[in-house]
Amino acid sequence: MTMTEESNDATLEAASADPGQRVLACLQHIAHRLPAQAPLRDFVHHNTLHAFQHLPFVDALEAAERLTGARPWLPEERCRELFRRGRIDAGDLAAALRQLAAARADETLFVASGHEWRRGEVLQVVLRHPLAVIAPATLRWQFDEQAAGERLQADVEPQSRQRLLAAADGIDERAIVADLWAAACASSTHALATATATAKPAAVLWHELHDRLGAGWTLGNLLAHLTGENATEMLQPTLIRHLAAHLDQGLAAWRNPLHGRGFYAAWRASSGSDWAWELDEFAGARQQILQLADDPLQAIVDELTQLGVDERRWCGYLQQLAMELPGWAGMFHWRESRPRAAEAPVRLCDFLAVRLILDRLHCAPLVQRVWGLPLQLDALARHFVAHPEELRLRHDCGSRCLPEELLATLQPLLRATAAASGRSRAPLAATVPTSATGAAGGDALAVAAWPLFVLAQHLGLSGRELRELAAGDVQALLECAASLSDGQRGQVWLLAYEHHYRQQILAALAANHGRSPARLAGAAAQFVFCMDDREEGTRRHLEEVNPAYETFGAAGFFGMPILWQGLDDDEPTALCPIVVRPTNAVRETVPASAQLAYRRHVRRRRLRLGWQERLHQTSRRGSLLAALLTAFAAPPALLALLARTLAPGRLGELLQRCRQRFDKPLPGTLQLTADGDEASRNATADNPRQGFSEDEQVARVAGFLRSIGLTEGFAPLVVIVGHGSDSRNNPHLAAYDCGACSGRHGGPNARVLAALANRPQVRRRLADQGIVVAESCRFIAVEHNTCDESFLWYDDEPLVPTHQAAFARLRRDCEEAARLHALERCRRFASAPDSPTPQQARQHLANRRQDLAQARPELGHATVATAFIGRRSMSRGAFFDRRVFLISYDPLPDSDGRILEATLLAAGPVGAGISLEYYFSTVNNEGYGCGSKVMHNLTGLFGVMQGSSSDLRTGLPLQMVEIHEAMRLLVIVEQTREIVAAIYQRQPPLQELIGNGWVLLAALDPQSGAIDLFDPATGWQPWTVADAGSPALPERERSADWFGGHREPLPPALLRRPLRQP
Repeated sequence: MTMTEESNDATLEAASADPGQRVLACLQHIAHRLPAQAPLRDFVHHNTLHAFQHLPFVDALEAAERLTGARPWLPEERCRELFRRGRIDAGDLAAALRQLAAARADETLFVASGHEWRRGEVLQVVLRHPLAVIAPATLRWQFDEQAAGERLQADVEPQSRQRLLAAADGIDERAIVADLWAAACASSTHALATATATAKPAAVLWHELHDRLGAGWTLGNLLAHLTGENATEMLQPTLIRHLAAHLDQGLAAWRNPLHGRGFYAAWRASSGSDWAWELDEFAGARQQILQLADDPLQAIVDELTQLGVDERRWCGYLQQLAMELPGWAGMFHWRESRPRAAEAPVRLCDFLAVRLILDRLHCAPLVQRVWGLPLQLDALARHFVAHPEELRLRHDCGSRCLPEELLATLQPLLRATAAASGRSRAPLAATVPTSATGAAGGDALAVAAWPLFVLAQHLGLSGRELRELAAGDVQALLECAASLSDGQRGQVWLLAYEHHYRQQILAALAANHGRSPARLAGAAAQFVFCMDDREEGTRRHLEEVNPAYETFGAAGFFGMPILWQGLDDDEPTALCPIVVRPTNAVRETVPASAQLAYRRHVRRRRLRLGWQERLHQTSRRGSLLAALLTAFAAPPALLALLARTLAPGRLGELLQRCRQRFDKPLPGTLQLTADGDEASRNATADNPRQGFSEDEQVARVAGFLRSIGLTEGFAPLVVIVGHGSDSRNNPHLAAYDCGACSGRHGGPNARVLAALANRPQVRRRLADQGIVVAESCRFIAVEHNTCDESFLWYDDEPLVPTHQAAFARLRRDCEEAARLHALERCRRFASAPDSPTPQQARQHLANRRQDLAQARPELGHATVATAFIGRRSMSRGAFFDRRVFLISYDPLPDSDGRILEATLLAAGPVGAGISLEYYFSTVNNEGYGCGSKVMHNLTGLFGVMQGSSSDLRTGLPLQMVEIHEAMRLLVIVEQTREIVAAIYQRQPPLQELIGNGWVLLAALDPQSGAIDLFDPATGWQPWTVADAGSPALPERERSADWFGGHREPLPPALLRRPLRQP
């Protein structure tokens, strides 16, 4: 959680000499590094490390780890488990090590028994079997309890074991191990030749510790290092209660009367009159709070100056302070940058001012109690210069470089008061050097020999071979084994993981090339789905149910960025990618003849919601009335709970029918066309047009149809399938919805596109542009619920009688595809029946949707790993395990790449944001995700905490990423590499994403099927089937024939059924 000195200096030099302006410049710098997650209602997937996206991927992860302290790589033990399961193999590791220049994988290390050992071989062994320096006590336990001196290590691989036995000439295993141990000890004597370290003078050591303020530490961190007591933990519960109340969006029972003046002023007024300070023995705290500056910026300046932080470190110090509660700080910044008229003002400087003040108020008593000194860094410096042994002792304890038994003895003493502990610190400090060594003589030699002893076993090197090595070779072997940093090890595992999956995908595309026609002639119907990976399974099963169907994929707003307001919506909502600000608004209305019914619906709906809110709030906040209400409601609540537990799906359907009967909802009509002055005026995001002008309608429909390659051969029915998700008791519900619709349902966008495409005026002008849609063709809108596989069909325009039979058959086919897809999805749910029927699988999903206790209503984008941008013929007739974004694009008419360019710019950030958020929430869910849903506490309706006083948790819950395979998104574009390269060269956003390695890119030639991989450093690299080194793909009739009986991730397979002639 640090920032480089160069960055600090640049920020401060750009600021005014005025301290307040200096702090403002720091806040602008800090805000960019904070989490950018919106309130839960507006949750949209994004790159967790958005602040570092300008850096190469590996550099960005290193910078993020320094800033947050969270490791950004998959845990190595999990990687080794993937290796044991065959998800990574030795060939993948070898390829990954060759990609890492620092590994020097092909460099010869030494020669033993005629075998030339290369660095790559040694590093592979070390990655699969990590070496560790162990304590003398652990070493003795290995020999006494694990028989390490008599048996080879249990995890020595068969090949290495066989090599050792073959070289032993009949000697038994016990003798082999004993000889190897003796050789390792003889070869490790150089490890004992270490120079005696000279203790640093107290002034130098204090200067080093002091310099860490603002460079990774705050005052609380420094005192915790010296005393073992974290004073800042005490301040968080009270602070977080104030934060949650100020940001509340309808849940808090209390609101500060002065919240309208900002958080700092409200907190200062409240805390300045709070007698709890005296009860908690913070004498004088109330008076100090009331005497603070009125301006939060001035309060920050005063606190930093009083503390004695060097002005050059102010930015780093404030950044470190913000990163101790990054979720809350990030939410403050998000609200500050998006103010709303009806909400209290929110400013990041208010948050940091209060945080600084509380730090001082809680740290001052600690310094007074332990050292009898005021909270002044100069006073502490003078004390430690006068007591150097105490500083060295405290530093050794804080660094945890002492044996555990000694730490257990020292820690209570370090927290004691100055009077009680001062007499005993000096003599105890004198014992630390001897105790800290932990080993002497033979123990030291054995500890030094252990890594070599274990490494030799895994390499298959015998004791004789080890003795034959020169001292320099042994040293080179050990240095090679320790040469990869933690980040480099994580990078190698990631590269290997990606290599294994990439080879499978590219081999499948190569095998599937030419099996399916580019377009399906005489299609019975055409479906346009969202590019969402969850729809890959839906499309595949639909094509298996009826091979006469043709499917397409696109970003789920379907080229219709709109501000949408339905009949029951209080305000408009943007339905488009988060980076787009719509300039057109669409709302539902009811005809004049239905106004009376509409007013009755509004009244009854408000009545139901009002009583629901009163019941909820009264049971929370009352006393006697709350108790009576709870007792009265207990019997029906118990019955409802039993029904929710035993048959949640059926109860949910019953409640939905009851709500509809009471509310009496009405179908709304769309206001699509802007007339008169409204159509001709200049629309902006701040003043959007109500509806679309005629020109806009034609441009939007034509542009979308061209983008997916559907400009001719229209089927009688064209179905636009939006999607969303619905579940109960799920704060992260928006994370399951359509990312291209800003975390909302895409049904309204589907309705708008279908309605516009059905307008005769639009079709006539489309024909003028060469897009001829027959009069008999009808566009139909539907919304697919990805949680329970249900479909909501919209009937904005009635079908003509000639289409009724085909539409009925189409709906039946969709239901059948939904049942088959439910069967496929159930194999990844641990609680699903082992071998359900399609109907049982569908019911299981319905139960998950309505179950209040279900932490995994669906798995969202878990396992997504690649994106195909091209014709459906790339992937039709192949099984990709619901892991692919499918984006339709016809490369042949796009000779200049302009359509592809627009597609990449629109869909690329959406797909990359989803993939990267899943990546980081998977590799370190505590650091970059939000932990388990089981512990979540919904906070103010805008976020979640774990427990009652944690940081505001950002990222994805553990249950959303449990089965995710963390790797970067592989984007495969069906277009010549020359056109793709030209687009890359002229688009900086793509250079950032692809050139910096946040996503991977490959080009599939639309004519020859040749595949080229893009390397930002070396350019295009051809890929051939021989590179995959895998057997021919399995071929099955249907998807169910391949996934049946399997719960693990499956490699691609070829399918025959979708390719049958209709």
